[in-house]
Order: sequence, then C-alpha cells, then structure tokens
Amino acid sequence: MRYENLFGKTLKESPKEEISINAQYLIRGGFVDKLMSGVYTQLPLGWKVLEKIHGVIREEMDGVGGQELFMPALHPRSLWEETGRWEALKEIMYIIKDASGKEIALGTTHEEIIADLARRRIYSYKDLPFALYQIQTKFRNEPRAKSGLLRGREFIMKDLYSFHSCVQDLDRYYEKVQTAYLKIFNRVGLEALMVEASGGTFTKNYSHEFQVLSESGEDKTIYCPGCRFAQNVEITNLKEGDPCPSCRDFLKVSKSIEVGNIFKFGSKYADQMGVFFIDIHGQRKPVLLASYGIGTTRLMGTVVEIHHDEKGIIWPPSIAPYQAHLVTLSVKPDVVKEAEKIYRHLAKAGVEVLLDARDESAGVKLADADLIGVPVRLAVSDRTMAKGKIELKKRHESEISYYTLDEVTKFLKNRL
Repeated sequence: MRYENLFGKTLKESPKEEISINAQYLIRGGFVDKLMSGVYTQLPLGWKVLEKIHGVIREEMDGVGGQELFMPALHPRSLWEETGRWEALKEIMYIIKDASGKEIALGTTHEEIIADLARRRIYSYKDLPFALYQIQTKFRNEPRAKSGLLRGREFIMKDLYSFHSCVQDLDRYYEKVQTAYLKIFNRVGLEALMVEASGGTFTKNYSHEFQVLSESGEDKTIYCPGCRFAQNVEITNLKEGDPCPSCRDFLKVSKSIEVGNIFKFGSKYADQMGVFFIDIHGQRKPVLLASYGIGTTRLMGTVVEIHHDEKGIIWPPSIAPYQAHLVTLSVKPDVVKEAEKIYRHLAKAGVEVLLDARDESAGVKLADADLIGVPVRLAVSDRTMAKGKIELKKRHESEISYYTLDEVTKFLKNRL
C-alpha cells in the first residue's frame, strides 16, 4: 500500500475530549474515526489490525473444535422473556419496534439465540458435544462509554458457546478454552491473568475473567506475582500484602483491563428454554451450556494501552497492519525510484509493506511512521544508496542498522 493512497491519514493532534491513550493514538494514527460516544468507524488501517486479531482467534477457536457461524443482531423479545433477561438487562439494551409494533432488541449477547438454535437441532446424546462461535457486532447502552475502544456502545466480540451432556465433559472443555484464551492473548502481545470473578449481570454462578494489568483499566485485580493466583477485588476478602493462599508469596493489587470472560451456565438455559436431549438409556436430560467471550475491538485498544511510547503505537508483529514501513528520506527522483524497486521486491516476496514516498519532509514521514507503529521501519536516502544498503530500525528499539535488500527480505520473511 502506498501511503498517499491510504484512506485516513495521521492527525497532528488528538481530539480534545479523548483522554485515553488508545483513543488518542488510534484516532491520530488513522486507525479509527469517532462517530459519537462509544461508536467508532474502523478505517482501513484499523480494520487490518482487527482482521489480524480475528485470524489469531479463529485459529485457536478452530483448534478447540469450534465451528464458526453468524447469528442475527435483531432479537425478538419473546426469546429474552423465556429467560427473564428482557427486564433484567433492559437498562443496557437498545430496543426498537418493527412495523407491527413488536419490540426487538439489538443483540447485547447471544445466549438466548444460540440456545433456541440448539434446542431445535439437538435430539440425542449422539448430537453432543459441540461448540459454535461467531465474530459479530454487539450493542450495549453503556452509561460510561469512555476510554476509547475499551468501553463501547457498539463493539465487535468473539463469542463461543459449548454444549455438553455431562458436567465432566463441560469441565474438560472449559479448561481447554482457558488454555486457548491464554494463547490468544500471548499471541497478540498481552500477558493476561485468569481471574476468579462473579457472574455479573449474565449469571449468578462464578466466572473467570482474563485481565491485563494496566493503570488505564477500570477493574482491580488482586494477584500473586509468584503463582499467578488472581481474583477480582469485588469477590475477595484478601488485601494487598496478604500471603497468597496458593504459594504464600505476598499479594499485590493493580488496576486491570478485562479482555475476556468465560461462564459455566450448566443447565440454566436448558431449564429456562427447554434445551434437552435423550441419553443412551432413553432418558430426557438437560443440555449443559458454557459461553466464552473476547471483545476484539477492546483487545485492540488494550494492545495500544500496553504497547506505546511518547511517539505513538508499537504494534506486536502478529497483528501489525504491515510488516514494514518504507520511507523515503528525500524526494529526489532516484531515491523515490530506489524505494519503488524495494517496495515491489518485498511485495513480491510476500511481505506487507506501507510505502511513504510523499513530497513531505523526512521529519514528518518519520514521525508518522512512529505514530502508526509498524514493527520495522525501512528508510532510503542518498546515503543508503551510496552504501548499497537500506536503513532498518525496529519500532521498539533506538538502534539503526544497514542491510542489503536480500538481507532485509530474509529478515522480514523470518518474522512472518
């Protein structure tokens, strides 16, 4: 991609109303555009990052036997009334009326929809277990729609639902997803703690949250640096400095960002919505359900909160919009021609490159490269051409090195 053709350029200043780092840098970098409070357009750069995140998630969800589908965003009131959640969640639901006057909600979550789907397709124990997931837009009338992508009214979520014939099978799968979640967060550059928590408004049972320690977070987590024991402070009597109940190390408390959560519902939806199966002995039994969520737009915002400096974003290579940002430090025709040659060579080798050969000063282009945060910056100038080399700088390091085109190609290919 040539930067001059990219829709959504960098901005010199952040919108005055934005106080969170992720909102400031994502808007300034040309990744997102704010339509209104809690609602953002994903611009081409931002969508490339999100699709990389979705790719990581799909690999891990497919790896635990998940099958992807896509459910409606419009939900009939009747389904939500079966579980009693039409009234329980009404404060955060967006409700509209269709032409006949019937009330319809925009999907805040999809347990009712998936349970209805399952009860019309599960007959016997032979149909179990299975797991279905989607990556879809959710709508919640958040009273505190702030902090950029960390708390939105319209946001993208991956939600997985698993269905089981017995508690033992549910427990086994729940643990598999726990492991998959930790792998997902690690692959996108985040160190997440699995935290014991309440079920919140979605279930009275306990749940597990995945929290990333950060001063920009809205939650508080008490955790052990030694054994990774962790609990949400809302459910614990433990205090900072207390001995860890698992290893006796001293506990710490930190603000944190929730990047995922998982719930065991058990027979809740079977009992409320009639999701049953016939077992091997011909007896009617409830289907057990669990759900597993990751807010992908929130995950993107969290990565920026963790990976940035005073100049801009520092994307982990796995989800960066491009592998390399190629900049011309001069507008001389021979320098631009050399950059074009390098750009075509790398693109042919399968490397995603953003080429900036604009008629701008070197300072402007280098500042934009730091703000956008592609992991590797390449630069071409009279000096580099005289050496027969290319300037290479990793975004998270200050050291500058010089390599031949073949060496640069090999270096970038090894990072893919």
